[in-house]
Amino acid sequence: MKSRHKRLAFVIAGLTGLAGAAALVMNAFNDNMVFFFSPTQVLAKEAPEGRAFRLGGLVEKGSLKREDDGLTVHFVVTDMHKTIPVTYKGILPDLFKEGQGVVAQGKLETSGVFRAEEVLAKHDENYMPPEVKKALDEGKNAAAKAGATVSQ
Repeated sequence: MKSRHKRLAFVIAGLTGLAGAAALVMNAFNDNMVFFFSPTQVLAKEAPEGRAFRLGGLVEKGSLKREDDGLTVHFVVTDMHKTIPVTYKGILPDLFKEGQGVVAQGKLETSGVFRAEEVLAKHDENYMPPEVKKALDEGKNAAAKAGATVSQ
């Protein structure tokens, strides 16, 4: 084999290895990406089925229920237009309360209940994650449009 052919084989092998490594990295990113959805988007079937995602909105007032085990809680997340029931087993953040912003990470069950694996609450009085604020604004706009359509 000539040295030119050896170099060509080496370059092709290197490019093949680099492409394989890039494919593995992209696959790992795809498996670990978690997208944010509002209750309206989830009910519109925009959220992935069978995969984890983040659900954000406000904890509906009067919806927080605790089970006797002290760890399992049920609450409802709303974007002021649609609501999704959530179940979480674990210790809630200190700032978690009704009427406040929340982001829950988990999966939607076939029953329509979101089973959260992690619950995040806003971290101070003035901050709300941009995704939650946008989802709430869109929910309010959709509710206002629905109310205007019904009243006409």
